[in-house]
Amino acid sequence: MSDIEEVHQLITNYADGGLMLARSRSMLYEGVREITVAEEDGRLVGVGMLHVMWEDLAEIRALAVHPDYKLRGIGRKMIDEFLAEAKELKIPRVFALTYQAGFFVRCGFKKVSKESLPQKMWRECVDCPKFPNCDEEAVQIDLKI
Repeated sequence: MSDIEEVHQLITNYADGGLMLARSRSMLYEGVREITVAEEDGRLVGVGMLHVMWEDLAEIRALAVHPDYKLRGIGRKMIDEFLAEAKELKIPRVFALTYQAGFFVRCGFKKVSKESLPQKMWRECVDCPKFPNCDEEAVQIDLKI
């Protein structure tokens, strides 16, 4: 709980630059149990969320690394942690909607059409200010469970 303000600031910094979608404080508090933070020397250097959508599908959300700590493998380590958690939960597919598809592709994801994702994924999109004109790219990885 004590990290929420810092998490919000990090996400907002990237959202203001058009690099990711904004997340409200309310959403962060409501989803606090999904949030994973990366720390280095007691400083929050990364954040992300693994959101279970259904028995066979999870989404990586709000992945951000502090600008001072980019290119140190923090984002990749967070992806690896989320994929390990999905495997532990026996969730075979993980996706993300992102403006940084290249990063996810380097982590083993493949670009897919948003329309190929299950309809249940869209239920939260209606609250997005960009709906129905989403300009994010969809990426997905199929895990060997």
